[in-house]
Amino acid sequence: MKISVHTRAILEAFLVTFLWSTSWVLIKIGLTDLPALTFAGLRYATAFLCLLPWVLRPSYAAQCRRLTRGDWLGLLALGVLMYAVTQGAQFIGLAYLPAVTVSLLLTLTVFVVPLFGIGLLAEYPTAAQWGGVALFLVGAAVYFYPAVLPAGELTGIIVVLIGVLANALSAILGRRINRAGRIAPLIVTAASMGIGAAVLLGGGAFVQGLPHLTGTHWAIIIWLAVVNTAFAFTLWNRTLQILSALESSLINNTMLIQIAILAWVFLGETLAAPKILGLALASTGVWLAQRWRAPIA
Repeated sequence: MKISVHTRAILEAFLVTFLWSTSWVLIKIGLTDLPALTFAGLRYATAFLCLLPWVLRPSYAAQCRRLTRGDWLGLLALGVLMYAVTQGAQFIGLAYLPAVTVSLLLTLTVFVVPLFGIGLLAEYPTAAQWGGVALFLVGAAVYFYPAVLPAGELTGIIVVLIGVLANALSAILGRRINRAGRIAPLIVTAASMGIGAAVLLGGGAFVQGLPHLTGTHWAIIIWLAVVNTAFAFTLWNRTLQILSALESSLINNTMLIQIAILAWVFLGETLAAPKILGLALASTGVWLAQRWRAPIA
């Protein structure tokens, strides 16, 4: 059975978010004795080194040489926003806050992205897609109710909210770069990731120092780098050639659903009826936004 390009992009995006969902468990384990920024920097620097041999192949190297100054400025901005700020903020947030609180705050991205998308990409969601966004947010509210933000952890909350804004902007910029189709997704991933990794690792080493890494640390870093980063981010950039910023953001936020299910299956965490209802509402919201999407120019 032949599937459409759009459907394939949706399936690939869901695969990526599943891999990213598994990252949260590994990150929380690593953060028990690794400094957040340095940990993030090591992950993305290792992923960049994995991608580098592919980028140096003649066809990709030739495309790199054809990139204009504007192209490099866009990739520089994407690297700083998507990796240095967004991922750095999430790593720091997970060091200060419970994963469930970070996940709750990150759901705000799904409301911010379409607003930016209208002004910066001229991508106008349909009424059904706005309904999907509203339903997703209602589902998230039901899932997290009663949402109690930890007292005395204001620093973590502010850092994550900065990450939410950076994540929304990087979603818009990533969509803009990939929608044009001028730069291969592999080059978009490697160039932006290399820039972001340099900022993260350099800043982390300066502020937090370089930790002693055990075999377990390296196993976590290598898995996150090769599978959940080098492969997943390249595939994600490819889906951004097809999916609108809103569609991608909603699929990204299904990590809320996937993390809850993974915790139930592998960690034995319970899912009470209200939480199941919340996940069902959020899933329906994502389906609505994908089913009745706006035409993409």
